Amino acid sequence: MLNKAPSIREILVLGDSHAPVFNHPLFKEKFPDRLFNVQTVIGATASGLENPNSKTQAYPIFRETVKQTTAKQVIVMLGEVDTGFVIWYRAQKYQESIPVMLYKAIASYSKFLAELAVCFEVICISTPLPTIQDGNDWGDIANARREVTASQFERTALTLDFNRTMQEFCMRNGIRYVMLDDVSLGDNGIVKAELLNSDSSNHHYDQDRYACLLIEGLTGVV
Repeated sequence: MLNKAPSIREILVLGDSHAPVFNHPLFKEKFPDRLFNVQTVIGATASGLENPNSKTQAYPIFRETVKQTTAKQVIVMLGEVDTGFVIWYRAQKYQESIPVMLYKAIASYSKFLAELAVCFEVICISTPLPTIQDGNDWGDIANARREVTASQFERTALTLDFNRTMQEFCMRNGIRYVMLDDVSLGDNGIVKAELLNSDSSNHHYDQDRYACLLIEGLTGVV
């Protein structure tokens, strides 16, 4: 009697430019019966999800993708653009405090996750820690963020605060949260050097190492 081939189950991934890590071959190797359907919106922010005039139009794009998916699980990863740039930039532009802008980003993100959780099993991934070093003027992303004067240590501290708060929200609302801060933070208070991309102009994590961290965090979850 022939063994029946395992059925492939779709898992939808919604995220910013960090989300394509789910296309890494290691995911297919580790989860052969899963299909990670990745919807990436470059520059998507947690803050902009509620803004109908956002430049990226991430929310309507995500909403349309959700309508078409057959997945029961949705992985969401946003926030790096917020904690690394938008929160600081808007605080300067609108003369608001960092805590107020942080609250707005968290409120917007929380609302989006709660909306998804009505119909899906939601898995939220902690926001990657900042990799752009102080005074760095290389690369398109670094150049675009040059107006923000916050140090890498300050941006990292804000990211850690953002992630802790989102983890608490998820725990209260029955949403799975994959926290990677402990394995990403170095003793010097910023991201571990081993996670940095070999391309010095690329602010994304090293894809091999990031894929391994995510797979470890998602094993038994997806």
